[in-house]
Amino acid sequence: MANKYIDSELLDKAIVFAVKAHHNTERRGKGFPYIVHPMEAVEIVATITSDQELLAAAVLHDTVEDTDIEVEDIRKQFGDRIAAIVEQESDKFAEGISEEDSWHDRKRAAIDRLKHASKDAKIVAMGDKLSNMRAIARDYATIGDKLWQIFHVTDKKSHEWHYRGLAEALSELGDTFAYQEFIKLIDEVFA
Repeated sequence: MANKYIDSELLDKAIVFAVKAHHNTERRGKGFPYIVHPMEAVEIVATITSDQELLAAAVLHDTVEDTDIEVEDIRKQFGDRIAAIVEQESDKFAEGISEEDSWHDRKRAAIDRLKHASKDAKIVAMGDKLSNMRAIARDYATIGDKLWQIFHVTDKKSHEWHYRGLAEALSELGDTFAYQEFIKLIDEVFA
């Protein structure tokens, strides 16, 4: 039986773009290439939708936040819809304020953005946040509370506040397997 043809040209282009953008970068404290995270985010989003633009946005979601790529670069290569979603997924950093000092404000703003975001943006965010939560759950099972030391903010309660806020903001996706896994992992880590 032959495989069904899917036009994945846009997603293929986005994967190549993301691989180049994240070239030679490591996932913080993990010892593996950063691109593994965006690829996992794509896999998660694919459990919710086959929309190629949302899959492309999932693989591109950290390019603006974590590389020298700008939203306009995404817009030129992939169009307005994908650029808007990637922009919504990107933390806004304040000039002259450290990541640690701005952490709570950035996370509050991200939660607020997600609460009011389109369902499309929430789907892409679900891929990112579930991938992050899976990594946290794996590491927590292995090293326990030492895990929090790899983050800019080392207080476990702050991370719980953040992830429970994200869960509330993403609750529109409550009927998806991805959201249900997200809640299960939050409850396991922060029980």
